[in-house]
Amino acid sequence: MPSPHIFLFHTTPIRIKLACAALCCLLTLPVMAATPTEDEQGQDVAARADVQKFIGEMVEKHDFDADKLTKLFKQVELREKIVDAITRPAESKSWHQYRPIFVTKTRINEGVTFWNENRETLERAEKEYGVPPEIIVAIIGVETRYGRHKGSYRVMDSLSTLAFQYPKRSKFFRSELEQYLLLTREENIEPLTIKGSYAGAMGKPQFISSSYRHYAIDFDGDGKRDLWNNTVDAIGSVANYFKRHKWQPGNPIVVPAVVGSNHIQVLVKKGYKPHSTIAELRKRGATAKSKLDLNAMGALLELKTLAGREHWIALDNFYVITRYNHSPLYAMAVYQLGQAIMSKRAAESAKTDSGKNING
Repeated sequence: MPSPHIFLFHTTPIRIKLACAALCCLLTLPVMAATPTEDEQGQDVAARADVQKFIGEMVEKHDFDADKLTKLFKQVELREKIVDAITRPAESKSWHQYRPIFVTKTRINEGVTFWNENRETLERAEKEYGVPPEIIVAIIGVETRYGRHKGSYRVMDSLSTLAFQYPKRSKFFRSELEQYLLLTREENIEPLTIKGSYAGAMGKPQFISSSYRHYAIDFDGDGKRDLWNNTVDAIGSVANYFKRHKWQPGNPIVVPAVVGSNHIQVLVKKGYKPHSTIAELRKRGATAKSKLDLNAMGALLELKTLAGREHWIALDNFYVITRYNHSPLYAMAVYQLGQAIMSKRAAESAKTDSGKNING
């Protein structure tokens, strides 16, 4: 999890600190958090000192109208469910628990349908941005089941709750709340009407507010960036996001590895960002099962399975996927779902071609 207006506030009018983009790169291990009580849920949020300070900053930095912002926050609800949800992310599970959530027969079949229905747009996105269709399809599939489940929380409630009731990430979410208000003003959308995830991610690809402002594009040329209802814009925006995070067209993503050393934990602990050449990894006990450029950079990934552990060598493109969500489990789910969708689609195409040849 996975992926974000109104002239109400302002007289003048495009993810996060750029490295944080993706959505769900928002999720961390469970932590203690200050959760709103029932009384807090019913309080006048606008009367809080920290909210008043935030409103003042928005007026000073961005020329918002203080009275109108105050009126907006009076309608905001702080929700304990949001804090509960962010302290129990799916990414805290083991791989054998996480994978079945996303790599399923149904999601694969739906991915094939989505690809077929949007083939021309996906091909254009690959041509312009270098990102293959299976990755774009898998991202949207993991995030929202191809646009069907875009979230049920009001984004104003989500971001306000996490900005003012979740000390662990309050600085980040206050920034996202700022970005959201700027976004709604720029796109001329009423802030209270937009719904998304508990972490404030929006639309078919679940972009957070800063990602929406920085990476969303008008891919169909209708003059509007719409990631909620426009699949063409969603596809183009995901492709743009990956290109901007240095996706390398045609390069491998991740390959299975054989480990032959008792000291490979040293490599595993270095994390999933490529840090050693493939040649160096081999010398230290991790060998790719597929042929790779020995000078390419990689990292050793270890995943917990029911049978024990499996190992992979993650390359630069794998790291790019984690810019969407800072979890190697997420990136692996996207990769494997994409591969499964591509294989299923190819098999169906071959079967169709075979039938045509027989009938012909």
